[in-house]
This record gives sequence, structure tokens and C-alpha cells, in this order.
Amino acid sequence: KGYQPVLLEFKNKMTETDIYLYHLTLQKPSVITHSIYGNFSAPKIQEVVVVRGRLLELLRPNETGKMQTICSTDVFGIIRDIKAFRLTGGDRDYVIIGSDSGRISILQFNNNKFQKIHEETFGRSGCRRICPGEYVAVDPRGRAVMIGALEKQKFVYILNRDSAANLTISSPLEAHRGHNLCFDICGVDV
Repeated sequence: KGYQPVLLEFKNKMTETDIYLYHLTLQKPSVITHSIYGNFSAPKIQEVVVVRGRLLELLRPNETGKMQTICSTDVFGIIRDIKAFRLTGGDRDYVIIGSDSGRISILQFNNNKFQKIHEETFGRSGCRRICPGEYVAVDPRGRAVMIGALEKQKFVYILNRDSAANLTISSPLEAHRGHNLCFDICGVDV
């Protein structure tokens, strides 16, 4: 009974800004769910980017052919799909990620880490049937990217460069199709 007023007084002093929760597992995920290949760190260097649960890893073969990890980044979310693309006239590849955040993120590998180049919000967060991000397709020439959902919604973004040679992305073009299911999408050069 003697401690009860102290506890009540402590609870009255706490506010929402005083509580910070953080969850991180001790063991890294080991199953590879997605993989892409390209030249991410420099021209003419073959590398592989793999997704292991919430981790994004860049792997490169060493002299003996064994894959070694160059960079490992925790994205603190669910990566739904990942693709590599190269802008016209470029010598390095970018990574585009569809995630559960309701955004697509474009990353570039610089200074031994992945840097966010652009992020475009297109919908609500979470893994829903009608929320795009489950499927990502890239034009083979690096001109456009399409993100799609299992049902109905699809968006197309035009990729380009500005006068300073930085990546620019257009406003989304709607390519919705009602009354159908999408099992996969791919970019085709025509």
C-alpha cells in the first residue's frame, strides 16, 4: 500500500512522447525472397541484390567465386517486389522497391550504402489486394516503371533525367483494369 501513491504519481507524469518501442530480432533472416542482378556499385562489376525478409543485401563474387556481402541494410518493412533498371545512357543500375509502406523507393548504391534517390507515395500502407506494390515491372530500356496490385490498380511512372543528370520521375499515370486478377507483370520492349 505504501508504494501505490508513488506509482500513480509516476503514471501521471508519463506522456506519449516518453514511450519509445523498438522491436528487433537477434537473428538475421536467412531465406532469400527476391533477387536481382546488375552493376550497382560501378560499371562492369556484376553484383546481386537479395532480399532476406526485411534485409536488403548487396553480394559480389570474390576471386574464388564465393559470394561475399558488401552491404546489408535493414529496411524495417516488408519488401513486396524489387527490380533493377538502368536509365538510357547510364552505366550503373538503380534498385526500385515496392513495399508495404504505400510507396515505391528508388535506391542507388553509393559510398558502401544504399541511398534513397526518390520516393513516390501512391496509396495506403499495408499489404492489401488492391494496393499497388505487389508487382513491379521495368521497361528494358529504363524509360518507365509499372507497379500493380493483385486486383485492379496499376500505375505507370515515366523515368527521365533533368538538366543536372539526376533521376526524375513523373506523376503516376493510371492504368487500372477492373474485373480481373493480376498474377504478374513484365516489361516488354516493342
